[in-house]
Amino acid sequence: MDKLRGKNILITGASQGLGRELALAFAREGAAALSLVARHAGAIDSVRDEVRKIARDAKVVAIEADVSKPKDIERLIATTLDAFGGRLDVLINNASTIGPAPMPYLLDYPVEDFRNVLDTNLIGPFLITKAALPAMIENGGSIINVTSDAGSTGYPGWGAYGISKFGLEGMSETWASELEETEVRVNWVDPGNMNTAMHRAAEPEEDPSEWANPAEVTDIFVFLASDESKEVTGKRFQAQEDWRSTAENAELET
Repeated sequence: MDKLRGKNILITGASQGLGRELALAFAREGAAALSLVARHAGAIDSVRDEVRKIARDAKVVAIEADVSKPKDIERLIATTLDAFGGRLDVLINNASTIGPAPMPYLLDYPVEDFRNVLDTNLIGPFLITKAALPAMIENGGSIINVTSDAGSTGYPGWGAYGISKFGLEGMSETWASELEETEVRVNWVDPGNMNTAMHRAAEPEEDPSEWANPAEVTDIFVFLASDESKEVTGKRFQAQEDWRSTAENAELET
């Protein structure tokens, strides 16, 4: 239960769904410090309080910020590093938006909504990673980007969200290649269909009871955040598939 002992971790989109479950799972695994970021103060403060009940000795910071806004990104990174004494071990780029719901086809997609989705889902993770790297380079660390099957298959009607995830996967692969001579590793995870507010909004006619509880897909994130994955970088994982075989193959390639 101490796989993340001593780790300083930043999670965006941490107020609900997968982000919340990751915060709780990381707290159970002994994380030393957690910076929890979301757009709404009340919701993120609530998760912070939950985490403190689990990990009473951990430093927990709740930050209200919008990752589509560069100024907010500057502030959340500065606040996190100040609280962490300048060291960051794990970055989880989880925050995202689907845009208008129900999602329109591209022909009818409002340009401003399209830009906002890309700013949140792609430009935001780029800027956060860029700002966080100096605090990770010296001691090494793990960057985990949350993607989707819509980031590898162009589904009709998934519009800017799917396109942003295609971009995120390409960016993740590029970061991994550019950082391969360092101790910073970059991987990306498709958590699969989950019963979250965002997924219910994206597919309102589907039965959410058929989707996974976000708490059921956290193991791969714990693995990638821990020292067990020190030799794994540049890989795409599917949380609801046999991800351990992917990890084992990656380690054999090193």
